[in-house]
Amino acid sequence: MTAFGKGLIESAEQALAIARGEADPATYRVHVPPKIDVRAIRTGLGLTQAEFAHRFGFPIGTLRDLEQGRASPDSSTRAYLTVIRREPEVVQRALVES
Repeated sequence: MTAFGKGLIESAEQALAIARGEADPATYRVHVPPKIDVRAIRTGLGLTQAEFAHRFGFPIGTLRDLEQGRASPDSSTRAYLTVIRREPEVVQRALVES
């Protein structure tokens, strides 16, 4: 097997361990995208600005500023929006249960 093939298998095994919660957090890095399209996330979920803001805890003015480019989300907000984009039901459930 080539080194590339071995690397792919190792990466897949690491991803599986992370997904199962078996990986040591010190052994992997979290990727936060440098830019994020807030409007695309919201419209992809089929929500109005008011619905999205209410559901995920954003002040409506902040959401509007982010969507219209008057403000840029910091890294923690980009990370939160990434999770919303990928697992909106999980985020909503977590917020409702807290």
